[in-house]
Amino acid sequence: QLQLVESGGALVQPGGSLRLSCAASGFSLGNYAIGWFRQAPGKERERVSCIRSGVGSTYYADSVKGRFTISRDTAKNTVYLQMNSLKPEDTAVYYCAAEQGLKLCPIVANYWGQGTQVTVSS
Repeated sequence: QLQLVESGGALVQPGGSLRLSCAASGFSLGNYAIGWFRQAPGKERERVSCIRSGVGSTYYADSVKGRFTISRDTAKNTVYLQMNSLKPEDTAVYYCAAEQGLKLCPIVANYWGQGTQVTVSS
């Protein structure tokens, strides 16, 4: 079965850290542009970070630059989003998406995960 599965979401205090995982089954993530997106209640979906297929160059939204790091473990067929210095405004459902081809970010994703909830609150 071809799918993406996110995990790692949790309730964390402001200033804390989380690592989200996006595991692929049935296909190799190395051949896909992978993006992390988030959507908070009442807000539009926001692109957070991406990693290019192949060479692995990265993109970060201004709102997370310097705090979040995206990485890919080819052996585990998993992409991670390390989130540090979390703020209440980072609260959202986080999704990963994959689009095949030599792109930095998915534009029309072939696959979406089911999402994982991140809540930043004291």
